[in-house]
Amino acid sequence: MTTTPTATYRSWQKLPANGFGRALFSIGMCVRVPYFATVLPRVERLEPGRCEVSAPKWWGVHNHIGTFHAIAACNLAEAAMGMLAEATVPSTHRWIPKSMNVRYLTKAESRLRAYATLEAIPDFTSITEGTELTIPVSITDRTGAEVVRADITVWVTPA
Repeated sequence: MTTTPTATYRSWQKLPANGFGRALFSIGMCVRVPYFATVLPRVERLEPGRCEVSAPKWWGVHNHIGTFHAIAACNLAEAAMGMLAEATVPSTHRWIPKSMNVRYLTKAESRLRAYATLEAIPDFTSITEGTELTIPVSITDRTGAEVVRADITVWVTPA
């Protein structure tokens, strides 16, 4: 990255690259963005252009049929997108979610893992006015089957 990373990404880089570091980072994320805590997220991987966040299936995310609630899955997708944005968008710019397009593909009957991935990282030095950046998020169950697909568009502007 040719520009300064955000404080969020610098925190990830400073913490130990083990379960303790991931848990500590995830707790900090939920303190900063309390609504994410509703799905008990755990950031598993974070780097520019990629983020993986897992969430257990517990009674707090159940819907009326006992599966992972669709909106809880959206919350997990937004957590993965947000952390990807924090690791990718440099401190010279800012971002805010603008829209979310979600497809529920099948029942989510186990813990979930959200994968937010950009195929190419934008050249942020060329972004001098607001621009849209769409971040795809794939959510899979314990077997690896994709249960939710989301495309989250963020608005990126110079800081």
